[in-house]
Amino acid sequence: MQFQELLTAKIKEAVQSTFDAQLDTVEFQATRKDFEGDITVVVFPMLRVVKGNPVKIGEAIGDYLVHHVSEVSKYNVVKGFLNLVLSDAYYLDFFNKVADFSSFGKTPQGNDAVLVEYSSPNTNKPLHLGHIRNILLGYSVAEILQASGKKTYKTQIINDRGIHICKSMLAWKRFGNGETPESTGLKGDKLVGNYYVRFDKEYKKEIEQLKSQGKTEEEAKTEAPILKEAQKMLQQWEQGDAAVVALWEKMNGWVYDGFEKTYDALGVDFDSFYYESDTYLLGKDNIEEGLEKGVFFKKEDGSVWCDLTDEGLDEKLVLRADGTAVYMTQDIGTAIQRIKDHPDASGMIYTVGNEQDYHFKVLFLILKKLGYSWAENLYHLSYGMVDLPSGKMKSREGTVVDADDLIAEMAHTAGKISEELGKIDDLTADEKNQLYKTIGLGALKYYILKVDPKKRILFNPEESVDFQGNTGPFIQYTYARIQSILRKFNSAPLSGQSVELNEQVSLHEKEKELLKQLQLFPETVQLAAENYSPALIANYTYDLVKEFNSFYQNVSILGADTDEEKQFRVQLADAVAKVIKTAFSLLGIDVPERM
Repeated sequence: MQFQELLTAKIKEAVQSTFDAQLDTVEFQATRKDFEGDITVVVFPMLRVVKGNPVKIGEAIGDYLVHHVSEVSKYNVVKGFLNLVLSDAYYLDFFNKVADFSSFGKTPQGNDAVLVEYSSPNTNKPLHLGHIRNILLGYSVAEILQASGKKTYKTQIINDRGIHICKSMLAWKRFGNGETPESTGLKGDKLVGNYYVRFDKEYKKEIEQLKSQGKTEEEAKTEAPILKEAQKMLQQWEQGDAAVVALWEKMNGWVYDGFEKTYDALGVDFDSFYYESDTYLLGKDNIEEGLEKGVFFKKEDGSVWCDLTDEGLDEKLVLRADGTAVYMTQDIGTAIQRIKDHPDASGMIYTVGNEQDYHFKVLFLILKKLGYSWAENLYHLSYGMVDLPSGKMKSREGTVVDADDLIAEMAHTAGKISEELGKIDDLTADEKNQLYKTIGLGALKYYILKVDPKKRILFNPEESVDFQGNTGPFIQYTYARIQSILRKFNSAPLSGQSVELNEQVSLHEKEKELLKQLQLFPETVQLAAENYSPALIANYTYDLVKEFNSFYQNVSILGADTDEEKQFRVQLADAVAKVIKTAFSLLGIDVPERM
């Protein structure tokens, strides 16, 4: 039985015994920092069944618990809040029962599976800062769900067809002179992205030329010859033109290689890939089924719609009058196909920016109306944009912050700061470079993931690599500090050894606070999974590190009075390090042994 369950049962028993009344539920909360106590019972809700002064009721329950629950050593009542102080034995018992802190907080994987979609880029440009938030969020949520006991499949759909890729293809054909990633030394995605920018430049020139001939802005935009040629290329692709398809395959191949290198540098992976070129025709059969079931209706022009006005939305087009699909058609078909491909999956999470909130409301509603039970378990992991101090990014104009450049810049910044601190002079050049990458990437990931997904972020690279405050490097530095303590202790692996402190020895207040913080980790993992929020893990880890640093400054670890105390404090530090490592692994962040 969990301690809170035991406490609930005993509080109900106390109310029954003392006041001859029955409680349905008991409300707990964390004790406020300015009061003594480890857990607080909220008395006010009890007044519905127990009449009287809340302070007197709290005192009566507190007296009962001190005499009937060995873990409760004393109590105090502040207004309608009963603050319980738990015994040192309770905390030591918790610590000794965790066989291995390196797996603490992780629940064994069950049969409940979920698909997590993230990244899903277009193949006309490299990944940029906006993609990074998407990728880091999706990957971390998948890792957290797995730690909470679910089976996860990491997936993405690559938008590898459409006018955007034809624009890059046409610009390369016209101006590329046979350039390849090998001949230029550029990553394939960067090379293709350069031609997307070149297309836009030429397109704007043609617009200005047409306007000078008397065309309106709108006329010039639609009549520009380069755009018409790109549209013709898209038609040729759809008709299976051999030369266009061959060029498409070649340039997309360059992009996939480039993406793979970026994913590798970011330390993320995928279990399956879907390609829009394979899925864009999916969904039409499902629309036919929906027509038969009365989920959809046809208008006079032959277009097919779904009426969502009863749900507070509007009518949604699902098939054009000429029988061609819209994005919604594809998304319906792709969702159904994915569940067919993963029959053990009971739901799916889509990591997509908040500009698509409405689209996903509609998609989920339509799938429910079509009768798919798993549609109840679909979730849009909606997130805000990432801005830079320099302003908004635009792919067409080539003003995006390239993901690879940002990763390299973060490592460079981490290196500069580390050199200034001067604590790594004895590392080799390779060891230093690896350390800079670990710190730089950790700074980037933590800065992005510590913020609630729904909030917009202003990303400041310099601020993120600060070794003080709520940053990745600050937490990594604490982990490295603990490793240094463990090396000095020069002990065999400590996990699994139990420590029984003499009954006369009391826990230091700072030891107790640290144990309390460690105790919260499994609950935090479950909460982060329920809320699809890596920010809960990030900020828990920061709180744990702050608590450890307070412990470190107030209690001598290696200079403890007795060998028994020293052994315990080293084990406690080791447990903190293991939880930091586990928590950071859920965020996709590595921790260095030295800094």
